[in-house]
Amino acid sequence: MPRSLESISDTKKTNVRASFQALRFIPRFFKEIWSVSPLLFTINLICRLINAFSPVVILWVGKLIIDEVIAQVAAPQAAYGQLWNYVLIEFAITVFADIINRIIAITDGLLGDKYNIISSETMIRKTSKIDMSQLEDSEFYDKLERARQQTQGRVGLMSMSLAQGQSLISIGTLIAGLIYFQPLLIVLLALSIIPLFINEIRFSGQQYSLSRSWTTERRELDYLRYIGANDKTAKEIKLFGLTDFIAKRFKTLSERYYHINKKLTVKRSIYSAIFNVLGVICYYAAYLVIIKSVLDGAITVGELTFLSASFNRLRNSLQTFFTSFTRITQSALYLKDYFDFIDLEIPDENREFLPLPEVIHTGFELKDVHFAYPGSEHEVLKGVSFTLKAGEKMAFVGQNGAGKTTLIKLMLRFYEPTQGAILLDGININEYNKADFQKMFGVIFQDFFRYEFTLRENIAVGDIAAVQDDKRITDAAQLSLANEVIGDLQEGYETQLGKRFKNGQELSGGQWQKVALARAYMKDAMVMVLDEPTSALDAKAEYEVFERFIDLTKGKTSIIISHRFSTVRMADRILVLKAGKILELGTHNELMQTPKLYAELFDLQAQGYK
Repeated sequence: MPRSLESISDTKKTNVRASFQALRFIPRFFKEIWSVSPLLFTINLICRLINAFSPVVILWVGKLIIDEVIAQVAAPQAAYGQLWNYVLIEFAITVFADIINRIIAITDGLLGDKYNIISSETMIRKTSKIDMSQLEDSEFYDKLERARQQTQGRVGLMSMSLAQGQSLISIGTLIAGLIYFQPLLIVLLALSIIPLFINEIRFSGQQYSLSRSWTTERRELDYLRYIGANDKTAKEIKLFGLTDFIAKRFKTLSERYYHINKKLTVKRSIYSAIFNVLGVICYYAAYLVIIKSVLDGAITVGELTFLSASFNRLRNSLQTFFTSFTRITQSALYLKDYFDFIDLEIPDENREFLPLPEVIHTGFELKDVHFAYPGSEHEVLKGVSFTLKAGEKMAFVGQNGAGKTTLIKLMLRFYEPTQGAILLDGININEYNKADFQKMFGVIFQDFFRYEFTLRENIAVGDIAAVQDDKRITDAAQLSLANEVIGDLQEGYETQLGKRFKNGQELSGGQWQKVALARAYMKDAMVMVLDEPTSALDAKAEYEVFERFIDLTKGKTSIIISHRFSTVRMADRILVLKAGKILELGTHNELMQTPKLYAELFDLQAQGYK
């Protein structure tokens, strides 16, 4: 797993301008949130608008209370009716503001959860449209990781952005009060806040640059955590004594990030401390201005409390506002990664396609197919040409690396040939919609995925719409011999498989393969493909599986890859590949009469069973 660490010293810096430019994604972001629930969004906005005026109203009522108290103390005859009215008003405003805040918190949470669901679903659906060549490209996968890792962060961005709008209104009302009584306070306020704001913006961009440049390394750290503390890798880790190697590799990479991040964090804290001292000086200067105004008789004691409290709250509000603003700009940069991924153009997405044939008439034809994996100059397939007739069962045979699975991937359109063409009933398969075309196939790969779902759901993966169809589930299990697994499971088809979740039961390799095979029988596909799906089964079980497969797929076009020639010989024709080229093609009997690779491999394997 050696990897260049060039990205650690990534020279691509995200400056202040880029941070502000990222804010252009905020309107689109809110448009998406609005579409999630217009009602919740409207309630949230109205409540925030109402609550935005509560700070200045409460401070003003407090000023009236103090002035009234002083007036009553100086009056020859006290009359407290007005005073109690002010107190009652302040109490009512405080209670009302608290209720509104709780409504805001509820709607924030509900909107965030709903948006999280929608955006995550969007990413899942978008990823399904991406070509395998892109998903297997490390640079592209880094982009996907950056878009995915901030799912929860986008929920926080929503709350912060809405709170910023509310804060702006509150700040505006407090500023109006200060200007009315003492305009000089605004100048002092600006001096205390603006330098701190510029500093935060500057460092938030650098923090994003560091995070972006380390996407690959973070994935490696996650991988090292996974293999270093996982039940699936524990046996080999212990057996090969890899603990020290993995732990040291993790520590080395982590400490590199730690030292880079430490340098940035310390530098940010030092500058913040310096600017904060400036802010404190300006605050006390404002406090002196207010006190002098009271001593000069320019304002009342109540107005003094209003101004001092307003200035203090305004300073704190602006500090919070600008700090949140820097977080918003930083989150907006991640938001850009998300929208960049969502906006990826899918080739031919809006193109008109030919309708798929309801029945395959002539079959598939490969014409001079060449292929090299993206980023590699080595050709895996070199001029492959053959015909797979409709209803024919063909076996692909060859040593490891001959190109058997790659050939299937091309026929499934996971990749496009670098040269040549693949035809279905005489028409290039690129003329069909890819998603619809792939639905024609029922495929089980050797490296099939072990879903940590229930047994029922694992079988139903072949046709998930039939997950509650008991008859189809049990029929598929019987055909694949997966029904033999049931006896070992406590909850039958409802048993949770795997150890990731509570009460999960692990299966052996052979049991998993039987479950995976059941998926193929769940799908009534026109073309069936079995790519080494029985390697963990014993010879007898594999023979029985393929015998059933041959019987059950009569009239269907099928492809079989297997290293066991006792099953391969069941195919109508056998295609022998060597180093990406077709070496032989014919029936078992025809190939055995020719002393080439197939006959040699067959005889070698037959001797092993004697």
